[in-house]
Amino acid sequence: MKSFFPKPIFKVDDIISYAELVAAENANVQKGMNFQIKPEYSIFLMSVRKNAPYTDEWDEKTNTLIYEGHDAFSNWVENPKEADQPFTTPNGTLTENGKFFTAAQAYKMKLTEHPHKVKVYEKIKDGIWCYKGFFSLIDAKIIFDGVRNVFKFYLQPVEMKAFNKEIVLPHNRLIPTSVKVEVWARDKGKCVKCGSTENLHFDHDLPFSKGGTSLNAANVRILCMKCNLSKSGKILSIPPIFLS
Repeated sequence: MKSFFPKPIFKVDDIISYAELVAAENANVQKGMNFQIKPEYSIFLMSVRKNAPYTDEWDEKTNTLIYEGHDAFSNWVENPKEADQPFTTPNGTLTENGKFFTAAQAYKMKLTEHPHKVKVYEKIKDGIWCYKGFFSLIDAKIIFDGVRNVFKFYLQPVEMKAFNKEIVLPHNRLIPTSVKVEVWARDKGKCVKCGSTENLHFDHDLPFSKGGTSLNAANVRILCMKCNLSKSGKILSIPPIFLS
């Protein structure tokens, strides 16, 4: 049986440019919210950096990424940041907020068997992005933030397997944005082994599977693909004694 999901071009924590993101998706991903950009999934572009336009956050207690919906366009309302985030456009069609909200409610009401899948790309700094992986859209709410009503979308990180199966990942498996930003500055945006600035990846010094943490910059570094594969080869290599 063929897997329902196409094999991702990127690995989780790969560091990419916006041009690479667009090329990989074969789509002009300009909006932060892109509903069903492919038949199998949608795309969120997120940022938890200081001065980010929306309040995206990570809730460790519930192992959930909370993604804020998007404002009305400036030609719809006078002050987008003061107006309720829209469910529909002025002509009555669903906005991206409306489309994702409807998909989340359909899963909650058990009208669909599987939650909607969302690929997430995270902005580290201008021009620098990181692939965060697949998430399941498990809930959506409209919340009053003291000024207006905003949409909040709740997503769980998952690892997609063959035959449309998935595994929910623990929150401490993912490297937080703050750690990535610290590591990027410390390692000067290049591989710590060879100095390459191409095909980079946020790598665990001590692998997560062997007890290494994702939550501390001391255990995270930047490696290029070549050095990362070299490291993996050493970990998986057969001791010489067994080759004689």
